[in-house]
Amino acid sequence: MHDRIRFLHGDQVVEVGDCRPTDTVLDYLRLRCGLTGTKEGCAEGDCGACTVAVGELHDGSVRYRSFNSCIQFLPTLDGKQLITVEDLARNGALHPVQQAMVDLHGSQCGFCTPGFVMSLFTLFQDRLDQAPTRAEIDRGLAGNLCRCTGYAPIIRAARASLVPGRRDRFSDAVAATAERLAALQPPDCLRLEHEDRLFLAPLSLDELCALLRQHPDAVLVAGATDVGLWVTKDLREIDPVIYTGRVRELLELGIDADSGWLAIGAAVNYTDAWPLLAEWYPAFGPLLERLGADPVRNAGTVGGNIANGSPIGDMAPGLIALGARLELRSADGARHIDLEDFFIDYGRQDLRAGECVARILVPPPPEGLCFDIYKLSKRFEQDISAVCAAFALTLEADRVATARVCFGGMAGTPRRATRCEAALTGQAWDESTLAQAMAALRADFSPISDMRASAGYRGLASVNLLRRFYLATTDAPFPVRLSSPHEPL
Repeated sequence: MHDRIRFLHGDQVVEVGDCRPTDTVLDYLRLRCGLTGTKEGCAEGDCGACTVAVGELHDGSVRYRSFNSCIQFLPTLDGKQLITVEDLARNGALHPVQQAMVDLHGSQCGFCTPGFVMSLFTLFQDRLDQAPTRAEIDRGLAGNLCRCTGYAPIIRAARASLVPGRRDRFSDAVAATAERLAALQPPDCLRLEHEDRLFLAPLSLDELCALLRQHPDAVLVAGATDVGLWVTKDLREIDPVIYTGRVRELLELGIDADSGWLAIGAAVNYTDAWPLLAEWYPAFGPLLERLGADPVRNAGTVGGNIANGSPIGDMAPGLIALGARLELRSADGARHIDLEDFFIDYGRQDLRAGECVARILVPPPPEGLCFDIYKLSKRFEQDISAVCAAFALTLEADRVATARVCFGGMAGTPRRATRCEAALTGQAWDESTLAQAMAALRADFSPISDMRASAGYRGLASVNLLRRFYLATTDAPFPVRLSSPHEPL
């Protein structure tokens, strides 16, 4: 094992051995390096003032993505490249995205500006031969909030700087940077110990399971989009920490050779899972677009969303409705369970001591499937669900052959609406059946009132979402889904 973090900070190799396992990248930059361009706004990954770029080896090159440094733990940078706003200008010359922000008046008070610049930087590095569309620019900047400019000057700066054929010193040096990162790749497990607190980063699933046997109470961390808030908001001391973002098997994504099912490794982030998952089931595209912004999707993982057991996690309802399964692993071997059986009660999951979620297995779409996911939240984008509903019906000659209906936010766990399913199965897919199913659905749940929604709202919304699904699958003469500003109704 090695006991020091090694990464590129800009162009310089940095070694750090004296840090707590849960020190954030933001605190490292501001408190230890004196680099105050990266700001703290919300300390929970919402505002984007702390945005940095992280470069990782990918297919022999370097891929730059945006991350919220306020909730990213410093040891997770081992073997990567960190770029902050201070790294962009060189010899008095601003980076093209910085110069565009100056020329087009994209900054007023300036507090949020470094975060916007870093998001623009990651957009700059992506597909250098193409200009992003307006929708792609909006998506790339959606994790950055500004209270001054009204965003229009920032959008103009993006369009002015993100032109086809753009180059900068980072893109010109990508081959050399890839070589340097290859030399920095950890050869074995990182074991970072500081003041009796421990951070471990294994490289294989067998090694992870062995560590879990030694440390059954360890906190598993992938993207820290949830666990990071335990530290920054609850001020909790977490020990030991086991980081899964280096485990090869947990980063695998593809079609399982034996079953033909889509296999998503537990450490695969939303950004990487999105294209294939939405190719199989397009309903996941709009859902994932509302699940955080790019810095959250670049860090957060499908496996983490499942493993934390939240009743309002966005991924579980759709996956349960599809009949997804989990592969759980420990030093004793693997076991497979239906995803719906993983959630036992509020705060309780079917996860034994020394066991971890290894893969999420999603079946291929069956013939005649009608499937959709609907999310209701106070804010349309980047907000936690009040209610999340998923409907999966197979139709044969206009009759419901099979029905799986799952809700999040209606009970202490994501849960299927079994009475509703029974009222649908075998019946004609018409208004009469819909009315019976809506009545049955009301009996399936006894929702609570909380800060996100009242029990009455949840009850009414759930049956209306079922009606919405019915309208969407029976050629309704009007739209049943909000369109984006860049798509026609």
